[in-house]
Amino acid sequence: MAITKEFLSGSTNGRPVKVAATATPGTTIHTAHATAKDELYLFATNTDTVDRELTIELGGTTAPDDLVKVTVPAKDTVLVIAGSPLSNSLLAKAFAAAANVINIFGYVNRIS
Repeated sequence: MAITKEFLSGSTNGRPVKVAATATPGTTIHTAHATAKDELYLFATNTDTVDRELTIELGGTTAPDDLVKVTVPAKDTVLVIAGSPLSNSLLAKAFAAAANVINIFGYVNRIS
């Protein structure tokens, strides 16, 4: 078994992904590897002056099964996903209560 640390596929060279979507389907954060397991670690930063709700769609869009909802405090950064595994090319997407005020960054531990 090998573990490598990878950028989120929706990121450019590890930079944060701006959440533009305000409804499903969300902004793509990461596409899981087709056969390996991707263990996701996601952090969200709220650049707005008010708290904002963020919804992460893990592998699908079915409520409540695939959705993780978090309130991100104003001008703060929080851990949103801590080691959730995805594989089989499933998508992690996100949408927020307001466009372009939440940035998501993080990494994937790819287990193959």
